[in-house]
Amino acid sequence: MKTRNCGNLTVSEIGMGCMGFSHGYGQIPSEEYSIEALRKALDYGCDFLDTSEAYGPYMSETGHNEKIVGKAIKGRREDVVLATKLFIGTGEARRSAYDALRKHLEASLKRLQTDYVDLYYLHRINPDVPVERVAEGMGRLIDEGLIRGWGLSMVTVDFIDRAHKVTPVSAVQNIYSMMERDYEKKVLPYCQANNIGFVAFSPIASGFLSGKVTADTKFVGDDVRRWVPQLSQRNIAANQPFIDLVSGVAERKGCTNAQISLAWMLHKYSCVVPLPGSKNQERILENLRASEVELTDAEFRELENGLADLKVYGRRKEVNMGSEYID
Repeated sequence: MKTRNCGNLTVSEIGMGCMGFSHGYGQIPSEEYSIEALRKALDYGCDFLDTSEAYGPYMSETGHNEKIVGKAIKGRREDVVLATKLFIGTGEARRSAYDALRKHLEASLKRLQTDYVDLYYLHRINPDVPVERVAEGMGRLIDEGLIRGWGLSMVTVDFIDRAHKVTPVSAVQNIYSMMERDYEKKVLPYCQANNIGFVAFSPIASGFLSGKVTADTKFVGDDVRRWVPQLSQRNIAANQPFIDLVSGVAERKGCTNAQISLAWMLHKYSCVVPLPGSKNQERILENLRASEVELTDAEFRELENGLADLKVYGRRKEVNMGSEYID
């Protein structure tokens, strides 16, 4: 697989979000199945694996996902660019953001069975913890060799710029797809100009752009798609023009809708690394094979022109500090 840069890190141009092996998509697979899926992704050429301390069944078992990833990469650590995340609570950072970072990281390292993490994200901004203090602490962890780079998740340019001035940011992980394009206004140009990787989570719009989600699809258990407004029965029907647009190109290219969705963002921005997530081995490999799909300039323009005319029904919004977390 081709590679892209996330600051000082080089990663496969499509990464793998590992959350689904622990929660978020209903019934989780067995540990054996999950480990096999991760190793198949590595064998294909995907070296960029993304996890978090928070990923666990119903968000109650801290580190469940990290333990699975750790077992999967055992003996292959040098072949992996490993990303994980933390959230700093207000109380634990009153004395020292660095101490809080170090405590969380040490626990993650133990679960991941490694002595360093390649990319360490602040999972969400805590308004009570200045991002500059976090950036300073991350810089110390880099100097100590415990992490190689650091990043922020679901942030605007203001936060990125404040942090980047203290310790250079390697990557920003925000939601991005054909149906979530707000970050094209400011964040993506900033990342492109400052050699910061933009890691796009939910790049297939929670599976909607695959064309496999219909008004009859039932989401059960802790499946996060139960709360995604684009996937209500009414909005699935209203958003059908997105499927029609992508399907037209996919049929002519002889590939899947999901692959076109990923190829579109790879073609558009050199700093973007899509991070599709799935718990299904077949779907994981399908997504990774989007690296084999190259859009022509004419096909890309067709998609761009079509998207410009479409309205998204049920836009997803992140809320932080009482306001929409969008530029």
